[in-house]
Amino acid sequence: EVQLQASGGGLVQAGGSLRLSCAASGFRFDDYGLGWFRQAPGKGREGVAAISGSDGSVYYSDSVKGRFAISSDDAKNTVYLQMNSLKPEDTAVYYCAAVSLVFFERSWLEKPHDGMPYWGKGTQVTVSS
Repeated sequence: EVQLQASGGGLVQAGGSLRLSCAASGFRFDDYGLGWFRQAPGKGREGVAAISGSDGSVYYSDSVKGRFAISSDDAKNTVYLQMNSLKPEDTAVYYCAAVSLVFFERSWLEKPHDGMPYWGKGTQVTVSS
């Protein structure tokens, strides 16, 4: 059974930092791309960052480039999202997802449901001004 368990969300002031973790199980890590997506109230799901479980290639949305960093620990089957210089507009529920490498490309951030990815439950991030 595929499981994606996200954690690390919370309340932080603008300018602060948080690190999200996503523990993955039930599939071969290096056969998939892992990504972080977010959804604010009343808005659609937005891609934030993604990383290949095979070669470590990464993609970022323009809105977080230079502030967020995605990384993975293959030994722990865990993906991280380090979020720095947080802004109130980063407030959202953050979701971890996994998609087959066949569908792993930058456009996945813009079309999060392409390739029928697995989704974990979200973790709330709230940035106060």
